[in-house]
Amino acid sequence: MTITLHHGDLPSDITFPQSVAVDTETMGLNHARDRLCMVQLRGLNGEVHLVRFAPHEFDAPNLTRLLSDETVVKIFHFARFDLAAIKNALDVLPYPIYCTKIASNLVRTYSDRHGLKDLVRELLGIDLNKTAQSSDWGNDSLSQEQLEYAAQDVLHLHALRDKLDAMLLREGRMGLFQACVEFLPVRAMLDLAGWEGKDIFAHH
Repeated sequence: MTITLHHGDLPSDITFPQSVAVDTETMGLNHARDRLCMVQLRGLNGEVHLVRFAPHEFDAPNLTRLLSDETVVKIFHFARFDLAAIKNALDVLPYPIYCTKIASNLVRTYSDRHGLKDLVRELLGIDLNKTAQSSDWGNDSLSQEQLEYAAQDVLHLHALRDKLDAMLLREGRMGLFQACVEFLPVRAMLDLAGWEGKDIFAHH
C-alpha cells in the first residue's frame, strides 16, 4: 500500500477514473463544532491519497472538482456523516455516491453489526486495526499509526462494494438501495440544518 500525504488540496494531475473510495477524519462528531481535518481517497490502482487541512483553510479546488464530478462514483462507509463534513468545510456535496453501510443494512439483516471493521472481517476475511480511531487528527504531526489507520478506511471499500452489490442483486434490493443513496445528500443537509438527532419520518 502506497500512502501519499498532501497539504491543502489534491494535485491537479491525479485522477480517479470511474470510482474513488472516500473517507474523512474530523476533530469530533459534531459538525457545528468539529472541523474537517483530512479527506482520504483511493482509486482502483490501490494508491491512497490523504489530503490534510489546516484550521479554517479549505480552499481545495482540485479536490472539490473531483468530489462534484458526476462521472466518478464516490464510495463511502457511513456516507451520511462524510457528506455533511465535506459540505460543511468545502461547500460541495459529492455525487454520485455509494454507501457500504446502507448496503449492509439492507442485505445483512441477519446481523446488527454494520461497522466497517465488521464488514471487512465478514466479507473479506481481514481484521482492521482501529486503535487510532479516537485520536487528535488536528495535530501538526500525525503518527505512522494514524496515517495507516486513515488509509485503511478507504483501502477495502471497492472490494466491499463488489460483495454488497452481489448481495443486493441476489435479494432484489438494488432499487431500494439506489433510492436510499439518492436521498443521502438531503439527509446530510438536514443534519447540518439542525435535524441531526431527529427522524422526520417518525410518527412522533
